[in-house]
Amino acid sequence: MTDWMKVAQSQEESYLKDLTTLLEIPSVRDDQAATDEYPLGPMPAKALQEFLKMAKNDGFRTKNIDNLVGYAEWGEGDETLAILAHLDVMPAGKGWETDPFKPVIKDGKLYARGASDDKGPGLACYYALKYLKDQGVKFNKKVRFIVGTDEESNWTGMHRYFEVEPAPTLGFSPDAEFPVINGEKGQFSLLLDVPAGNKGTARLKSFQSGLRFNMVPREAVAEITTSDKEKVMSAFGQFIDENPVTGQIEETMDGLKITVIGKAAHGMEPEKGINAGTYLALFLNQYDFAGGAASFIQFLAEYLHLDTRMKKFNSAFTDDVMGELTMNAGILNFIEENGGKINMNFRYPKGITPDEIQEKVEQVTKPLKIMVKQGEGQEPHYVDPEDPIVKTLMKAYTDISGDQGAKPEVVGGGTYGRLMKRGVAFGALMPNTPNTMHQANEFQPVDDLITSMAIYMQAINDLVTD
Repeated sequence: MTDWMKVAQSQEESYLKDLTTLLEIPSVRDDQAATDEYPLGPMPAKALQEFLKMAKNDGFRTKNIDNLVGYAEWGEGDETLAILAHLDVMPAGKGWETDPFKPVIKDGKLYARGASDDKGPGLACYYALKYLKDQGVKFNKKVRFIVGTDEESNWTGMHRYFEVEPAPTLGFSPDAEFPVINGEKGQFSLLLDVPAGNKGTARLKSFQSGLRFNMVPREAVAEITTSDKEKVMSAFGQFIDENPVTGQIEETMDGLKITVIGKAAHGMEPEKGINAGTYLALFLNQYDFAGGAASFIQFLAEYLHLDTRMKKFNSAFTDDVMGELTMNAGILNFIEENGGKINMNFRYPKGITPDEIQEKVEQVTKPLKIMVKQGEGQEPHYVDPEDPIVKTLMKAYTDISGDQGAKPEVVGGGTYGRLMKRGVAFGALMPNTPNTMHQANEFQPVDDLITSMAIYMQAINDLVTD
C-alpha cells in the first residue's frame, strides 16, 4: 500500500519552487488594462501561461482558451474527471506585514496572496495528479485539470470553458476546505443606487470603502465639511476608543478626512470581519447631512451595520441542511456630484429566493429614495452525501488526516465545483487552520499543503482506478 504522506513529502522542494513562481505573479483581474489579447488584463493571463508551460514541460496535453482559461489533460476513457482551480487572486489591499507577492515562510507558514486561495491548494492538487501520471498509473477516466483566471469576480473564463468544451462527468475544486463541501449556498448581489444631494450643515464630499463584493471592507475613508471641526475631531477620538476599529482624522483645506480601519474577511463569513465602512457610517450618522448623503449614511449605519443575517430587514432565514442566509456589504461608495453605490452580496440556502430578499430590502430603501436592482447570481448547489464521489473523497481525507469524525459540509462560498451536477469542493483548508482568504497576511501552513497533496494523491488515484 502506498504511503501517500511520504510521497508528498518527497515533492515538497520542487512544489514550493513552482508555487513561488506562480505566487510572484500579481494575477488580479484588471479590466482597465484589458485588451483583445488579454480580456481580463495581462497578469491573470501571465499566470495561466506560466502554469500551462509548466504542465506542458511535465508531459501533459495542454490548451489555452483565449487567455481566459486553460487545462492540462491526461488519461483516456468515456468519463471525464475535472479538477477545477483558479490562478487569479484578490487585490492585496493594505495591512500586510510582508510583500504579498514575495512569498515568505515564517514559523512554518507560507505568506503570500494566493497561498491559501487558490494557488497553494491548486498546485498541491496538480502535483498529486503529476505524480500519478509519472508513476504510470493506468487511468480509466480522462482527467482535465482546468484553471480559470477570474474566479474572484464573475467566472468569465470558466463559463467560456463550459461553452466550448465537453462537460465533465464529475469533479471537484480544491478551493475551499476539508473534509468535503457537498453543498454551496446560492449567491447574488443587490446593487443599490443612492441619489446625489448634500445640503445639510454637514456635507459628505466622498465616501470610499470596499475592494470587492465578496470581501469585508478593511478600510473606509470619508471627506466631509462641517462648521465645527474640533467637535467632530474630539467625538471621533471617543468613537475609536469605544469601538473595535482604529482610525485617524485630519484637517483638509475645507473640511476633514476621516479614516477607519477594521478587519477584512471572506464575504461568505462576514461576521468574521469588521466592516470599516459601516463603522464609519455609524460615526457620521450623528451629524446633520441631508439628501442622498443622509440616505446613504443612514442606510449603512441603521440597517447594514452589524447585521450580516438580515434581521433588521425582517428577512432572516435558516434552512436545516444549508444553514443561514448571510449578507456582506462589500462596496460602499459615495461621490457628492454623483450619489452612491452599495453592493449587498448574499449567500442564501434553499427555501428562500432572491426576489423575496429584494422585496424585503426595498421596503427599507424606498422611503430613502434608494433604487435597487438585482445582479446575476447562482442557485444553491447540493450533491447527495451518498454519491460515490463524496464517499471516495471523504475516505481519502479521513485515511490521511485520521479525522474519523468528519462529515460533509455546506458552506456559503461559491467554487467552480458547483458548475457540475456531480461537483463538490475538496480542501485544502484544514479544520483547525485559521481562514485568511481575502485578508491581509494570507497564509497556509506548509505542512497543511503537503498533507493536502497526499490527500489529493489518494483521492485522484481512487477516482481514476475504481
